[in-house]
Amino acid sequence: LFDTFMVAMMVFETWFMTALLLLMESSSDAGTGDIAMLRMLRLLRLTRMARLVRLLRSSPEVVILIKGMLGALRSVFFTLILIVICLYIFAILFKTLAETSETGKEYFPTVPSSANNLVVYGLFGDNIGTMAAKMLKRTQ
Repeated sequence: LFDTFMVAMMVFETWFMTALLLLMESSSDAGTGDIAMLRMLRLLRLTRMARLVRLLRSSPEVVILIKGMLGALRSVFFTLILIVICLYIFAILFKTLAETSETGKEYFPTVPSSANNLVVYGLFGDNIGTMAAKMLKRTQ
């Protein structure tokens, strides 16, 4: 019953309120009071939050999982920052060390393209054999 009410409210807001607001704006020039009253009805959208609150009250395990994920978010963020810093350092190294070779000019012409190629070929392993074969062929 509650879910049916929520769906009915969403349909009412999406279809009927939008059409009603458009009709009221076009029919009245100075009728901002009517529009303000209709916009107050849009606050009924907040009843959707009641569904989430009901879910969280009925299963405290979900709350524990959410708190755990939020706690781990800080560690994941700083790990990502560390990875980006390492990627930037190696992009600079590859650009400066390989700028005299043909492979360096092809794969590492600038620092952003070096970082991109390191991610694509090194991390994702996309067609890494071709790049490695070119680098080995140039050094021999």
